[in-house]
Amino acid sequence: QVQVVESGGDLVQPGGSLRLSCAASGSISRIYAMGWYRQAPGKQRDLVARIFNGGSTTYADSVKGRFTISRDNAKNTVYLQMNSLKPEDTAVYYCRVDLAIGTPSWGQGTQVTVSS
Repeated sequence: QVQVVESGGDLVQPGGSLRLSCAASGSISRIYAMGWYRQAPGKQRDLVARIFNGGSTTYADSVKGRFTISRDNAKNTVYLQMNSLKPEDTAVYYCRVDLAIGTPSWGQGTQVTVSS
């Protein structure tokens, strides 16, 4: 089993910043990729940012230039630095861990609310 735990979600004002953390533990082999996904009420779950084992990254167009994904391989942890937050960023943010072998693992999610 792989455990995935997100943290850092909070209420923040528009234009503010927040950093999310995702820690993976348990039966972890080589990590292929780790990423952040988000789901707003009534919407599908979409990719926000993803980082691969080689260090390359991908971002949703809606967050490019505002969000930065990074990782600490020694801690099996990824971070999502979110700047210039907008109300449209309000969602539950989920972390997904993709291993070289095995099915993806999801965290329980952390709520991010951007509001005045």
